[in-house]
Amino acid sequence: MNNAELKIKLEEELDVVSQELADLGVEDIDHTATEPDELADRMEAAEESAGETAVLSARRKEITAALARMADGTYGICEECGEKIEEDRLEANPAARTCRAHME
Repeated sequence: MNNAELKIKLEEELDVVSQELADLGVEDIDHTATEPDELADRMEAAEESAGETAVLSARRKEITAALARMADGTYGICEECGEKIEEDRLEANPAARTCRAHME
C-alpha cells in the first residue's frame, strides 16, 4: 500500500471517528428535570459516554498527527529510532508512530 492509499485510509477513518464523536455529543444536563430519576439517567448517560469519547478523541488526534507527518514528509519514520516503519505495520495502523521494535 503506498502513501496515497494510506492517506485515503486515514482520511476515511478520520471521517468515521469524527462522526462517532458527533453522535456521542454530550448534551448539557438539564438540572431542572422534574423527576429525580430523569436527572440521574441523564447524568449516567453522560458518564458512560465519557470513556468512549476519550478513546475516540485520542484516535482522532493520532490520525490528525499522521496526516500532518504526511504533509511535512516525516510519515513512515519511527519517532524513536528514525528508521522506516514496516509497511505491514502501517497497513494495519496507518497512524503508527513507531516501528515494531519501539511499539508501546
